[in-house]
Amino acid sequence: MLTRSLMMIAALAGLAGCSDPEKTGRYVIETPVLSKTLPNRIGSAELREVSLPQYAAGQEIAWQTPDGALRSTPENIWADDPPRAVTLALARQISDLSGARVIAEPWPLAELPSRRIEVRVEQFLARADGTVVLSGSYYVAAADLGGGRDQVGRFDLSVPISADRADDPAAIARAQSEALARLAAQIAQLE
Repeated sequence: MLTRSLMMIAALAGLAGCSDPEKTGRYVIETPVLSKTLPNRIGSAELREVSLPQYAAGQEIAWQTPDGALRSTPENIWADDPPRAVTLALARQISDLSGARVIAEPWPLAELPSRRIEVRVEQFLARADGTVVLSGSYYVAAADLGGGRDQVGRFDLSVPISADRADDPAAIARAQSEALARLAAQIAQLE
């Protein structure tokens, strides 16, 4: 009976250790300081919530191991919901780079936007080779029917992870932020 009670106490202590919030690292998608400005080719645009693959949309920070598997741990999580954080960071970067008025959906202003932007991410992955890959498509369309030329673009960006290990969450967050800044520049230029 005493052994069973000690086992229960040990199990409860182990569970308490797993839920210690001080052991959980929360990381943010930053918007890097801009070093250049671009002409405003977008005007005003509503950015729809960015579509991310499931592994990138989850709360845990994922990375690829040499065997090709994607791994994560509940000890390293994003500080915000990833689709929301990516959408807000991308809208801010496009606006800051070009002077365009790009706002994440839903559009909050009385004057409607002239364009709508949609981004569909196929890969947003910290690969085992020490790079973050961001690839997919973006679509810039007139907000009203017949009001301008639609743009479709592909992106395939690669940013080195500045760490010895591809599973370092702080380095992954920095590289993902840089990849988003590069995507913002591509969209702002309507390339």
